Amino acid sequence: MTTPVIPTIRPVRPEDVPAVVAMVHELAEYERAPEQCHLSVDQLTSALFAGASGPTADAPGAHIPAPALFGHVAVDERDEPIGFALWFLNFSTWAGVHGIYLEDLYVRPAARGTGAGRLLLATLADICVRRGYRRLEWWMINWNPAAGFYASIGAEQMSEWVPYRLSGDALSQLAGQATNVGTRTGD
Repeated sequence: MTTPVIPTIRPVRPEDVPAVVAMVHELAEYERAPEQCHLSVDQLTSALFAGASGPTADAPGAHIPAPALFGHVAVDERDEPIGFALWFLNFSTWAGVHGIYLEDLYVRPAARGTGAGRLLLATLADICVRRGYRRLEWWMINWNPAAGFYASIGAEQMSEWVPYRLSGDALSQLAGQATNVGTRTGD
């Protein structure tokens, strides 16, 4: 019997982006919403690696000074991505410090049980501790069996907080009500 290889965790590289995009689409399929996932290689490359140059902040598809999104991959012995974590910084006004918001965590089914998910989360926890961030947060779909794993590492379910989202027409309608907003370059 061979000993399973422990995955290596490293920051996402440009050459990893197609594999990460494919895994995001796999995650959307798993979450029963493949029609809602439109992420492209160009979009993720821009979000992870684009510089501060580009259109102004108000232009459609404008670039935010980058990176605004960060990523790590779990790779196998061939340096092929088998899982990923995409994350960005948030800020707690009560604690007065940044934290990490984990947008997506995914490990391919064949690589589950290798410790890849735990190692990805441990890497983000390490970043939080080293940088003085107080929180690592994420949302999980309510039927995901990973809830037990998250509890086993000490994550707490935040049942008192209710998510809200503005998108589509509602987002556009509210945006149309904005007047005298900053200078329109750095709101």
